[in-house]
This record gives sequence, C-alpha cells and structure tokens, in this order.
Amino acid sequence: MDALTIQEAAQTTDWSPRMLRYIERAGLIEPQRSEAGYRLYGPGELQRLRTLRELVTHFDIGLGEIGFAMRLRRDAELAGAVDAWFEAQPRRPEDVSPAQWLRWEQDKHTKLLARAAAATPATSHA
Repeated sequence: MDALTIQEAAQTTDWSPRMLRYIERAGLIEPQRSEAGYRLYGPGELQRLRTLRELVTHFDIGLGEIGFAMRLRRDAELAGAVDAWFEAQPRRPEDVSPAQWLRWEQDKHTKLLARAAAATPATSHA
C-alpha cells in the first residue's frame, strides 16, 4: 500500500502531527497502521484531511464542533436529547409564583453547582 508517515502527511496537508493525532482521537479519521504500529496515511485519508480543512475553513467551525456533529449522527439518545432541548419551552413550576420564579431558578442553580463542586475531587497544585 502506498502511504505516507505522519510526518509526511503533516507536510502534505499542512496539519501538524499533533493535530493529526487529535483528529484521529476525535474519531474524524482513522489512518491505517503498519505492522510496527505506525500511522499510515493513504490517498483516502489525505482526501478526508483536505476536505475536513475545507469544511472547517468554509464554515468557520472548529474540529470539536465537527466531532460533536459526528456524535449526534451516531448517538440517537444524544440527538434526541438535543432536539428535545431545542423544542422545549421554559415553564414555571406550578408551585412557584411568577414573582418567585427568578429566585427559584437561581437557588436551583446554586444547589446544582454546590453538588457538582462537592462531587469533584479537589486537586493539589503544590
């Protein structure tokens, strides 16, 4: 198989080797591997990298956004949850008066943030 190493592919595509590895980790491309485990980029992978750059440039979007769009296509539950969020209209809980709704939402956020902070282990920067 005719293929380029990651260094050669980086020079050809103007993506850095680090970005090529990131693109692979994001699942946007899957280069072949040599018997020794080295990444090999054939014409198909080079074409995908070229068209990926065109997509990112033309629509002024990031690779993370492309990765998320791919997740939406592959994960029906996630796609449904995002669609439901777009369709949902804010609704005041029946037991909360209109005058108290803002305070109720603020309190809810404060409690959720406190719970999230308590669940996250503290890291030492010493």
